[in-house]
Amino acid sequence: MKKYYIKDIQQFKQKKIKFATITAYDYLSAKIINDLDFPLILVGDSASMVIYGYDDTTPISMDEMLLVLRAVVRGAKTSLVVADMPFLSYQPSIEETIKSAGTFIKNGANAVKLEGGGGGACERVRALVDSGIPVVGHIGLMPQSINASSGYSIQGKTERQASKIICEARNLEKSGIFSLVLEGLPENLAELITKQLNVPTIGIGSGKKCDGQIQVFHDVLGFDSSFLPKHAKKYLNGYDAIFQGLEKYKEDVKKMVFPGKEHSVNLNKKILKKVSENN
Repeated sequence: MKKYYIKDIQQFKQKKIKFATITAYDYLSAKIINDLDFPLILVGDSASMVIYGYDDTTPISMDEMLLVLRAVVRGAKTSLVVADMPFLSYQPSIEETIKSAGTFIKNGANAVKLEGGGGGACERVRALVDSGIPVVGHIGLMPQSINASSGYSIQGKTERQASKIICEARNLEKSGIFSLVLEGLPENLAELITKQLNVPTIGIGSGKKCDGQIQVFHDVLGFDSSFLPKHAKKYLNGYDAIFQGLEKYKEDVKKMVFPGKEHSVNLNKKILKKVSENN
């Protein structure tokens, strides 16, 4: 398998090839994803919930994201690795933005993603691109703004909101992003934006008309039995499979079924006799 670069992601749109991307948070999952030849892996700030157990994406820190990123990079040899910039790693200033993004690049990321399409976000995108750091944009539903938006809901449902989101998409493209995540948008609005942009769009909860799709690893594999967002499809009942496997292991140990002879070795009987006699 070849290493994927930004030009490869952009060529998917040019060739009208739909592509799947996914999040990763550790070495082994990144290795499996890489072996499946996914072109792009997002080290998402959703690690805040699925790895660290926080309620939303806002608490996760740069240090916590870096631990996850380093592990993913070790497993992803050919996928393009994009690191999510966590809350307050870029909002305070352009200088902080470049410093945070640069830290991700120095630790193996190929690009970064940041939320927002307003003037401040575009200014930061331009500063990063000018510094040689590739950027993925993210508009629509923005999890880091959960407190300002009063929860999670579909965005762009009114004429004013839809027009604003289209404007943000265009401005981000002009600012230099190489791809754009569209989250929580009506499908036909996402389709309109996708048709207007030259850069590929990656949808999550925005319908099938985007150039690509992104999903959370744990949602796709059904690791959480109590939660499945509307935009996700459970392709495997991972929770039950893991639960049953661990339950069987626990029972086998209790009943002395495991470990068996095939899982252990014995000392030579003559040596054992001498050791027993001398000790």
